[in-house]
Amino acid sequence: MKTVTFTDFRKRASGFITEVEHGETIVLLRRGKPVAEVIPFSDKFRTPSWKQPGIRLRIPGSDLSSAIIEERETSR
Repeated sequence: MKTVTFTDFRKRASGFITEVEHGETIVLLRRGKPVAEVIPFSDKFRTPSWKQPGIRLRIPGSDLSSAIIEERETSR
């Protein structure tokens, strides 16, 4: 990973983009603080984590709702 000032990136953008094409990651700094990350393009479509399906738990035997209903009926 390479760190470059924003001004330097503007002056030599073509060269830095070539480096990114070859797999380099560049972090752009403005006033000494990171503001952007230039990474190589990936053909893989990544689904955001908030859109990915959640974990589903399966327990062998009866399901929880049946167990709760049974417990309620036996406690009457």
